[in-house]
Amino acid sequence: MQAEWGSAMSKKITKYILMLICIPMVILLGAVIFDDKQPAFISLMVVILSLIPVFLTFEKKNLGTRKLIIISVMTALSVIGRFIFAVVPGFKPVTAIVVITAMFFGGETGFLTGVLSAFISNFYFGQGPWTPFQMFAWGMLGLLAGLFSRPLKNSKICLVLYGVFAGMVYSFIMDIWTVLWYSSEFNLNMYLAALAATAPYTVTYCVSNVAFLLFLVKPIGDKLTRIRIKYGLS
Repeated sequence: MQAEWGSAMSKKITKYILMLICIPMVILLGAVIFDDKQPAFISLMVVILSLIPVFLTFEKKNLGTRKLIIISVMTALSVIGRFIFAVVPGFKPVTAIVVITAMFFGGETGFLTGVLSAFISNFYFGQGPWTPFQMFAWGMLGLLAGLFSRPLKNSKICLVLYGVFAGMVYSFIMDIWTVLWYSSEFNLNMYLAALAATAPYTVTYCVSNVAFLLFLVKPIGDKLTRIRIKYGLS
């Protein structure tokens, strides 16, 4: 029993080190060192590192395969949703779908869904040095949603607040890339100026997230719950 607990804790620590330390370091080093020369390589590295935490949760082969199918389906829905609403800047269902996935299948699943959603959809919208930052932003929003899944499921107020929070966090992370794109080092004054300049878009992100979360959480959540119960997924 103690050995199993130790193994579980080791896996958990490894997952959080990868998602909270290794991936951000790869993105930041890529932005500073490679500038805009190797965005595809950095994006691929983020995808590979994001896969590891999910694979660490696979205890049985059939359950792991089923979870990968769920991730694939939710990523596809997210990508298609981004395509459909491409004509409306900042108004996308991506964050909502990533958050709902994490609410019902855990933070690691939400993290990978967010990473893949940005990576795959940008083959249409355009790959570039901004892609790793989008991947990390949506991934982190999925991870946090998994950690706070209980209040998000039980309270619409919490869900609305998280939608607003997600819009702000996404904008804050992307504006880090904006500053690094203009300068090889982080400049606080430039960052604050970028936040002010993008404030209208941030408001749009927040409204979009709240609207899609309230509209999609029940139909998608009900289906994910049935799948989780039917196949014994966690």
